[in-house]
Amino acid sequence: MARQYVKQVIVIRKDLKMPPGKLAAQVAHASLGAFIDSGNRENYDLIIPITGPNKIWLDVEFTKICLMVNSEKELLDINKSLLYKNIPKSLVRDAGHTVFKEPTYTCLGIGPWHSEDLDKITGHLKLYR
Repeated sequence: MARQYVKQVIVIRKDLKMPPGKLAAQVAHASLGAFIDSGNRENYDLIIPITGPNKIWLDVEFTKICLMVNSEKELLDINKSLLYKNIPKSLVRDAGHTVFKEPTYTCLGIGPWHSEDLDKITGHLKLYR
């Protein structure tokens, strides 16, 4: 059986030039939010299945890749491309209480999901630097 590669991708707006602490918090929100999106809510409980892509991701490499876009439009276009796919995601919108003066979309967490599927969506993006 061929090895399955699973990862989580965080797409970050480079144009915002976020301070390191703000950037770290926004990426953490995106990562956790996308993982939570892979679950189901039952009454007041959150059930996150540890099967399929989640199991591979948690058991093997726990890979996260940070990629960049240069505008809100690019970020929202990627989010829009995921609307009818069954891939966990989390679009992060900062409340605008500290660094930003108004609510601001900062990043998008995608997955954990199969690498080959994510590469079709984000493979054109460069690593965040």
